Amino acid sequence: MTDKWLEIMLEVPVAAADLLCHELNELGSVGVVVEERELDTFIPPDPDETDREVFAVKAYFEDCSRHEILLQDLNACLVRLALIHPELAEAQIKVGEMGQQDWAEDWKQHFSTTKIGDRLVIKPSWEEHSRQAGEVVVTLDPGMAFGTGTHGTTRLCLETLAQLFDQSSVENPPPNRILDVGTGSGILAIAAAALGAREIVACDIDADACETARGNISQNGLSDSIDVTDVLLDALPDNFDVILANILAEENIRLAQQLVDRLASRGTLILSGILDEKVALVTAAFAPFEMIGPQLYYEQEWACIVYTRAN
Repeated sequence: MTDKWLEIMLEVPVAAADLLCHELNELGSVGVVVEERELDTFIPPDPDETDREVFAVKAYFEDCSRHEILLQDLNACLVRLALIHPELAEAQIKVGEMGQQDWAEDWKQHFSTTKIGDRLVIKPSWEEHSRQAGEVVVTLDPGMAFGTGTHGTTRLCLETLAQLFDQSSVENPPPNRILDVGTGSGILAIAAAALGAREIVACDIDADACETARGNISQNGLSDSIDVTDVLLDALPDNFDVILANILAEENIRLAQQLVDRLASRGTLILSGILDEKVALVTAAFAPFEMIGPQLYYEQEWACIVYTRAN
């Protein structure tokens, strides 16, 4: 793991922030932080000026030596995105370096306790939370891996997963065997175990993400239920009750056959990390399979696509 990280910061309109975050991840960012504009305590914001608010988007890259090439790629990206959000043509890019500990501290300013559905609570390791009756509390330290539950893609997955457990019954038992593809911080796997699943595989090709996930899993006392691995998807077993794939649309498309092959009969496939403009591409890729669905859920520019295997 590197000790120094390249930090790239841009101030962009609120409406463009999520799309820019997606593109920064495409360029190889290992983490993105979005900071809201600070408001003057004595001057209430004008509700009609929402679209003119500015967010500071900070992205982190682990190879400081390639910043010139990265800036060229980012400038080309901004030119393309300016066709959708013209304000991005004027966005100023600021570049700096940040130590690992500095970044860890920066996370603490933007991640706070979040409740998902009726029972599930996601809280950072540095905050206290008084557990209420019936709540399931997951403690998380995202470290260098993506996933806190506050981003639309992760929240959509968590809400869908929690619903599967909340709606279970004797006739419709809760899922027990779950695969989390691209686990990142391990948040989805941990939530599944906390909600009651007993056999979970969390896979990620990034060794740092696997290390972060193992730490979070251990902190929650769930190591016996979750196996973290960097083994590729095509080498993993099958017959999972639920498969979670909170990855990019293009990766969901590329892995479509492998994902379906590993799903049990009547199992649930939850796909996220998908911009709403790419939903049609993803559903077209899964159309040839014998699946019930899709069910579509949206949060801002992001979509979650849910299928059930027909046989």
